[in-house]
Amino acid sequence: MTSIDEIILRSINPFGNIRSVNFWHKQQPEPTVDSIHQEAITKIETTLDQVVQDHNTRTIILDGDAGCGKTYLLGRLKKKFNHKAFFVYIPPFTETDRIWRHILRYTVDSLVQVPEGQKDSQLLLWVENVLTSIKERSVKDSIFKDDVLDLLRNERGKFINKLRDIYKKAGISIYNADVFFGVLHDLTDTELYPLACEWLRGDDLSEDSLKTLGIKKSIDTEEAARENLRNFSRIAGDTQPIVLCFDQLESIALLPDGRQNLQALFNVNTIISGENGNFLIIISIGTNTWEQNKSRIDQSHKDRIDERIYLKSISLTQAESLLSSRLYSLHLQAHSQPSSPIYPLTRQYLEEEFPGGKTKPREIIIFGKDVIQQYKEWLVGGSKGEFKPDLSVKKDDPSELLAAFKLKWLNEFNKVQHQITKIRHFSAPDLIKMLQDVLETLHVEGVKYPLFTGTKYASYSLEYKLSDKSRLLGVVWTEDGSMTTFFHVMEACKKAAKEDSTLTLYLIRAEVLGNTKNKGYQSYTKFFTGSPHRHITPHINSVHYLVTYHNLVKDAREGDLVIGSKNLNFKSLQELIRESKILEGCSLLQDLGIFKKIKPIIITPPPKVIELTECKDYLFDLVKTQHFLGKPTLIDNAISNFPTVNEDQINVLIQQLCEENKIQILDPKAKPEAQLICLVPHK
Repeated sequence: MTSIDEIILRSINPFGNIRSVNFWHKQQPEPTVDSIHQEAITKIETTLDQVVQDHNTRTIILDGDAGCGKTYLLGRLKKKFNHKAFFVYIPPFTETDRIWRHILRYTVDSLVQVPEGQKDSQLLLWVENVLTSIKERSVKDSIFKDDVLDLLRNERGKFINKLRDIYKKAGISIYNADVFFGVLHDLTDTELYPLACEWLRGDDLSEDSLKTLGIKKSIDTEEAARENLRNFSRIAGDTQPIVLCFDQLESIALLPDGRQNLQALFNVNTIISGENGNFLIIISIGTNTWEQNKSRIDQSHKDRIDERIYLKSISLTQAESLLSSRLYSLHLQAHSQPSSPIYPLTRQYLEEEFPGGKTKPREIIIFGKDVIQQYKEWLVGGSKGEFKPDLSVKKDDPSELLAAFKLKWLNEFNKVQHQITKIRHFSAPDLIKMLQDVLETLHVEGVKYPLFTGTKYASYSLEYKLSDKSRLLGVVWTEDGSMTTFFHVMEACKKAAKEDSTLTLYLIRAEVLGNTKNKGYQSYTKFFTGSPHRHITPHINSVHYLVTYHNLVKDAREGDLVIGSKNLNFKSLQELIRESKILEGCSLLQDLGIFKKIKPIIITPPPKVIELTECKDYLFDLVKTQHFLGKPTLIDNAISNFPTVNEDQINVLIQQLCEENKIQILDPKAKPEAQLICLVPHK
């Protein structure tokens, strides 16, 4: 039988996972302590119920200090109330002149997600609710006497005409009604559903795709995006509300003086509140950011805020519950249960560390992590005397911090790989902005955004210089399907090159380039098939690099990036990125000349060789951050992150690390399942 101390010693620290993200992104399940922020949840539920009853849009400011759990609370709200509202997560907008298109894109991205316990997406459930409510209000109309599914099977034209007539009689004006109702009908066709979703989110579709949908143009203006968002509220008066959650506002577009452009967000909030019903808007913002900026927001916009909810610190009793929830799985494995649900921690440790009796959830998790780490060392050291944690002086080991960062990167990168399967998941401005962040972090010279001026495609471009060359380099990134758009982007490229003869342009595009019949293709072949201008076809893997870094940047700016036990700011993140050299593996950055191309003899070994090298680094980093770890736990975690590597190969890698005097097996004569691995200390 195994004791709790043995389990703690051999296990991954249960307080290592500190991150809350977009609540529609799959993440490690975390236990919830219902008593934490229950007052805030109750207030939000009351406001949501008011929207359900009268369909009037309301706005809530949800604020609190970094580490209080704002983003995590949004996820709790979605989980708790998704049965009576549709939930939308909207990340920070980077361009104020595209804010409506940004909101529409991420509204649809969330609506296509499938709620827990459901078979259909929120979007299909919304359509069904709309039709059910219309049927209930129109029982005398023959078309609505049938089942909802029968209604959906009706001829598309008949479906459009009927819905248009009903809303016209009700005095409800629908923007671009024939097109919008046609897309709603297409959503019920499994073959057309993906294309209909792309149109709704504002993708610039190809002419063939538009023809398939029977539509002439994509949603390509702010007005069209705003009006289509209004359609969601105008035709859904009797359905569940839509909850719009704006988060991570530290990363929104900046004003010329460097401040966040909160005014733009609150302008939008005022418009949505005045023009649209059936929305609950939750704006999650740091208390300091709100206090510093609220005086600069027009009073008319502040008047649209219905309630401000401040997330308070938690009590030590709640802190104990949080610790207990994390330790529960370890306690469950022990042959006899410890005397305290927070063992090996105690209430006394909490009171000594937090004498004020209050703290934040994140501080408790970091505290738990540090105590468990010290407890492991005490156990291995002989367990002499009474264990007493000493957190007054925390070790600042750069090597361990770098190892922890590499593990964090791998974890986030793997998540992004599962979430993002198409480059067109992002708009061109979003892709360029992510690339800009990376170039600036790598200290690339002369990064300037945008390159183009006087064109609607300016946000598709940027410029930079390489340190060993004086020539100006420009980047244009477009994944739009429309060949008309592609032609105009090519014309913008020609104009920029004509205005500056020293300019070399890189076109980044994975989508098709058209054919000889397209003017855009003709322009492309003349401009990009010769020297010096080049076409780069990006691999989705390169986008995963950009997105992973972008996600970490948002966390750092919010004050939410925790590596090991250290809270990193944006500057510290940039330093770790450069030190780790992680981005050197991004093929797009190699193509742009930021990093040297890896020699073919090195870059093209069998994938297993590369995988084994990365796995070996992972094993060393994990031991470095955990200090002590059971061999089976180490192997299981490696297999989880590198599924193509088998247990025998991992055992060989562990043996290599031992021979290199990086790690050691404390009890090599014990059975493999009982062996304990630790780091070899080096002075």
